[in-house]
Amino acid sequence: MIGLTRLALRPLTGLIAAAAMVVAATPVSAQSTIRDTEVEGIIREWSDPVFVAMGLEPADVEVLLVADNDLNAFATRGRIMGINTGLILRTDTPNQLLGVIAHEAGHIKNRHTLRDGAQGAGMQPFLMTMALGALAVLAGEPGAGAALLGSGQYFGTLGALRYLQGQEGEADITAARGLEAAGESGRGLVEFFENFRSQEVFSDARRFPYFRSHPLSGQRIEALRRPVESASNYSRNDSPERMAQHALIRAKIEAFMNPPTQTLRTYLDNDTSFPARYARAIAWYRDGQTQRALDATDALIAEDDDNPFLWELKGQILFEEGRPAEAIAAHRRSVELLPGAPLLRINLAHALIETNDPTQLDDAVDNLKLATAREPDNTLAWRLLSQAYSSQGKEGEARLASAEFYFAAGGQEQATQFALRARDLLPRGSIEWRRAMDIVLASGATMDDIDDLDRRQERRRGTVIAPPGA
Repeated sequence: MIGLTRLALRPLTGLIAAAAMVVAATPVSAQSTIRDTEVEGIIREWSDPVFVAMGLEPADVEVLLVADNDLNAFATRGRIMGINTGLILRTDTPNQLLGVIAHEAGHIKNRHTLRDGAQGAGMQPFLMTMALGALAVLAGEPGAGAALLGSGQYFGTLGALRYLQGQEGEADITAARGLEAAGESGRGLVEFFENFRSQEVFSDARRFPYFRSHPLSGQRIEALRRPVESASNYSRNDSPERMAQHALIRAKIEAFMNPPTQTLRTYLDNDTSFPARYARAIAWYRDGQTQRALDATDALIAEDDDNPFLWELKGQILFEEGRPAEAIAAHRRSVELLPGAPLLRINLAHALIETNDPTQLDDAVDNLKLATAREPDNTLAWRLLSQAYSSQGKEGEARLASAEFYFAAGGQEQATQFALRARDLLPRGSIEWRRAMDIVLASGATMDDIDDLDRRQERRRGTVIAPPGA
């Protein structure tokens, strides 16, 4: 799922409004990320073997999907790379997209992001989960919409990411070698550069952002072409399965990010391919044609009942239509099919909570705890967990979940405040109490500070005001 999840929804409107707010607050760093289990899974399936071939640990490399129509990509410290949706949509083949990812991994491998001043870029922690299908952030709640996924290193001043021409050449060669070692062709990277060779003669103002930060030249292309063409895997073509995955990624991104009318013009009714039918179902859902979208999704499910992302889409449509109780079965089926996907569990938990049925809360809590165990920086999961605990009257756990929310979002002061409140309500020495203490100590407080606070609180509790006339 592209994560175009529930944020996306009626949301895309609410999402765009939230994005505008972020832009106003931080004009230098207006990017927002999107999450989608389906798209993320495909990209990782392609790229992880290349990372390994380069000597990188895949788990240490974070690939962010950036909701931006500009052709751009970047790598920054912390082994984080960002790929704009606009770049993905401008690739003609999977191998071209993999080539760009390998190039950015080349910058990471060569530590260019640490040498070029990017360490001062301070990526603003204004990341939003557009939820092309999975995060269900409520419209009208900017705090939820701006799902801050962690520290300020994620998105920084892209101007600080301008690589030297020499670094570009180094990253190209590292990418070509990594692709070859992984059994992949480097032809796609050369093709991608060739497709935009005209950028070389454009002024900076007319160039795509990618080619402002990654200077392109005919000499650079030719220097890359020679080792790529001599590699043993040069003639390897993308498999039909991978081509189908690439078509699906493009269709899903276009359907969730473009106006529905544009999607329906691109994917006409006479196109009976799976990506086209998938895109039309999403477009009808976003256009408010709920029953038509459900019928189209049900038809796809009838052909592929074991596809968790089709069930996710059905659940999302029902949830966004204000029918959370009906959405539960679809979301539960998606979780059964892919139990290790945190975003799918968050969708299910959100639907359970929104039924306002107290008997559903334990199930919601269980799913959210599993989700946060896999994604401890997922702020939406923590927000929902706090809501569920509060509804159950578990105020200590609710405050701890709020502390986790702010801790993941980089709001240390608020995290500490909630952790201190949670600590006073949780059983001393319990796992939850210890976690609250960890968050407090992470703020820089010492045990002496905490002991002093305890003594002051005890004195306040021990003060007795005599009644009048005593």
